[in-house]
Amino acid sequence: MRYAAIVAAIMAAALAGACASRPETGFLAPVAAVEAGSTSHTILVATTRQRDERPGTLFNGERAMPLDFAKIEVSVPPTHTPGEIEWASTAPGDPKANFVVRQAGYLDGEQAFIRALNAQLALRPRGSRNVVLFIHGYNTMFAEGLYRFAQVMHDSQAPAVPVLFTWASRGALTQYVYDSNSATAARDNLERTIRLLLASNAEKVNILAHSMGNWVTVEALRQIKISGGLAGAEKIDIVILAAPDIDIDVFKTQMRRFGKPKKPFFIVLSKDDKALGASSFIAGGQGRVGDAQNAEELAQLGAVVLDMTDVKATDSSNHGKFAQLAEIAPQLKSTLERGVGRQARASENAREALGDSLEAIVSVPLKILGAPIKIITGR
Repeated sequence: MRYAAIVAAIMAAALAGACASRPETGFLAPVAAVEAGSTSHTILVATTRQRDERPGTLFNGERAMPLDFAKIEVSVPPTHTPGEIEWASTAPGDPKANFVVRQAGYLDGEQAFIRALNAQLALRPRGSRNVVLFIHGYNTMFAEGLYRFAQVMHDSQAPAVPVLFTWASRGALTQYVYDSNSATAARDNLERTIRLLLASNAEKVNILAHSMGNWVTVEALRQIKISGGLAGAEKIDIVILAAPDIDIDVFKTQMRRFGKPKKPFFIVLSKDDKALGASSFIAGGQGRVGDAQNAEELAQLGAVVLDMTDVKATDSSNHGKFAQLAEIAPQLKSTLERGVGRQARASENAREALGDSLEAIVSVPLKILGAPIKIITGR
């Protein structure tokens, strides 16, 4: 009990400042009113969570089989501040001021999910029929993962179809081990979800994982690699690993098996991430991928590292900085497309000059969000 109390105290300190009243039930009840100036986003859901019969809840934190699906329309208020989620103090919320749900319903199996996905893709013009797959992290209730993803999609103004893969997190500070095991148990289902997306009419599939969600994501990608093939693999475009809660040595073994990817993974990290500091404590002091202590080594493994240490977070744990990147996504994308190519050439020139024994590391600061973000690449 003493150990559990210590862990809970550390995690509470690390994650203080989150939604004061956790949205366990009722916050997903559809709101009939449509507020002028609000924006709706249709999000498709694939999940290993158990269905919850309580009104306005949909799914809870218990594990379920097989893979389940839903379609939810989320409304973002006209007063929205980038990087934030305007939570309702009481369910289901006011569309004038809060994130609310307009429509929600379950989908009956894989075929219904694919039909709903292709219908959403068909609403986009050719060349923009893309998917963004989001995998949330530890201590995340269903509504929290859903609304965070809606915030990211809204702020980035991405025209892609959002798909949320949500595994069975109980949304409790003391449930770290349960959550970790739930993430591991979800590997096969995430792999299946990725295969479904690649088999759809999507032109590109981008992947964004946060915190412990990175563990299940990298494991699923590793499984796909080991299986020896993936139909439609060329559709996978950008893979972003934000604040990865993965043991650094485990990640090295995963990447050695996976091999240096043809397209670099983007790893978003910060040295002041208190949540990952707590995770490291729980893990016996082992460093996490997202704590920025191994940025150059990660670059050598084939990643482009975005170090956000100097960016002021909107949450006191400094664990959700990735959500702030959504606001400047177009600027960041164009900079990476231009800059990474130049840096890669600089790396090649450095290797030619210094010999094959040295892997060149290039670091470039990009001043956005009021502070420099360091871009580190070793390609």
